[in-house]
Amino acid sequence: MFTTLLARIRSVALLTAVLIILPVQAQEPTSVFEVIGPEGDVLYLAGTIHLLRQSDYPLPPQYEQAYAEADVLYFETDINALNDTSLQATMMRQLTYQDGRTIRDVLNDEAYEALADYVSETGMPLAMLQNFKPGLLYSTLSVVEFQKLGFTPQGVDVYYNTRAMGDGKQIAELESIQDQIDMLESMGEGNESDFILYALQDFEESGDQVELMVQQWRSGDMQQLQALFVDDMKASAPESYQSMLVDRNRSWLPVIEQAIRDEDTAMVLVGVAHLPGEDGLLHQLEERGYQVNPL
Repeated sequence: MFTTLLARIRSVALLTAVLIILPVQAQEPTSVFEVIGPEGDVLYLAGTIHLLRQSDYPLPPQYEQAYAEADVLYFETDINALNDTSLQATMMRQLTYQDGRTIRDVLNDEAYEALADYVSETGMPLAMLQNFKPGLLYSTLSVVEFQKLGFTPQGVDVYYNTRAMGDGKQIAELESIQDQIDMLESMGEGNESDFILYALQDFEESGDQVELMVQQWRSGDMQQLQALFVDDMKASAPESYQSMLVDRNRSWLPVIEQAIRDEDTAMVLVGVAHLPGEDGLLHQLEERGYQVNPL
């Protein structure tokens, strides 16, 4: 639920929120970390939530502190390219069934009936989702759930992408958009019914869980984020845990290490679920000899 490509595609309007700068002296812990290399090079690693409510602004002041120090901002992918219509067409071709199958053909009766019941409650016609592969289906329904709770695509990433464009800061990415499309395509592949049932259960609990997630993100409570979200995903949906978090963290690490060594100071913004746990970026960087401190 932390990373949805469709949510970012819907953020092409790049709404602009107003950030009120709070005194640095009043800072409380949050999900921004200073990573120091062996030669004293500094990089800022910031956990994000891709969708937020207007009431979640202003962001904790450490985000502005890291942004002010940064020459270049790294996002998970190229946010500015997501309004490319040819890219969206590619995504739809890859994330929908093109061989005559539908979601009904790949789900067992229990999963399909649960999906039909859920979709009927949203008022969305199930027919419009029949050709969606599980990853696109999950992403679409996630956005619906977040919107019901008052969230918009104006999350941390979009906010700072807009700021960086206006301020003339460099922008880079950790992975290509095609990488994200491939990840979505692989979600639930081979275990579609279990994946959809897990997703629907996740949606049922989303109200309280999302509020708790935002609180823990703001307070930088990595232990609680790991226990309540990362560990649960690892136990309940190990394939998704591997593809969405573990594999991507490993592929990002060389890019992050190079950004630390580069002369320009970087701020790297990733979904906060990528930070905690033994497979998380914080632990992995410490294992490689970097000093990691809450900002």
